[in-house]
Amino acid sequence: MAKKITVRTIQKIKDNNEKFSMLTAYDYSTAKYIDEAGVDVILIGDSLAMTALGYETTHAIGVEEMKIFTKAVAKGVQHALVVTDMPFLSYHTDISTAVKNCGEMIKQGANAVKIEGADEYIYEVIKRLVGCGIPVMGHVGFTPQFLNTIGGYNIQGKSFETAQKILEQCKHLEHAGVFSIVLEMVPEESAKYITDNLSVPTISCGAGKYCCGHVIVCDDLFGKFSDFKPKFARRYGDMKSLILNCAKQFNEDVKNGSYPSDDEVFKLSEDELKHLKDNIQI
Repeated sequence: MAKKITVRTIQKIKDNNEKFSMLTAYDYSTAKYIDEAGVDVILIGDSLAMTALGYETTHAIGVEEMKIFTKAVAKGVQHALVVTDMPFLSYHTDISTAVKNCGEMIKQGANAVKIEGADEYIYEVIKRLVGCGIPVMGHVGFTPQFLNTIGGYNIQGKSFETAQKILEQCKHLEHAGVFSIVLEMVPEESAKYITDNLSVPTISCGAGKYCCGHVIVCDDLFGKFSDFKPKFARRYGDMKSLILNCAKQFNEDVKNGSYPSDDEVFKLSEDELKHLKDNIQI
């Protein structure tokens, strides 16, 4: 059995100039299979607001929902590092609330939490969380929870000045105590510049090949979510077609009488069947 991945493992992978993988998961069985596949980090992403719950953005999901999904995923994982996305407004109001909400995710089985953004308040939140024994993954570049202030799904770090700004944010996050940082929708060259100037690992979410790790939403990877496809999300399967075909075949079999077959039903013993028939005759 492979050893449990920890935040120290992730740092060692970077120090050895190797790569690590990261996928989202939202339920027990998916997490179990991803873990068995050897994926290093499993993220209960707030992306589940859209892929699993049908919301238009990540803003709609809350702490109580994330706790349920975190508990389910954690039960399926033995090897990977389990990280929970902290939902919108769960860590923004005050530090005490942030610590309480993040602590709840650890209680559900998460090994770390991920929070978006980089400003003086966020740095203080991270310091307090790390001081309480809660590892934190940072997230800069395009930050979905700030969608309305960013003004849409816009690439970040498209110039030297903006790349430098992201690097400065990352250095503050690093100083505050994060063990890794997600760079989302950042040009590959900017992400390399940022990665090369940090001590902690970076994780690419549409930020090119030079980051230390790479993350994709599992529903994109499996070809299950079809409302839209991010440019950086490679589809390795076609679960949409699989699900549609299976459901169509089941529907047809039920209506034409071929489901269930004799092998798929339970039968009375001959004595009980005789007794039943006798009672029906009466």
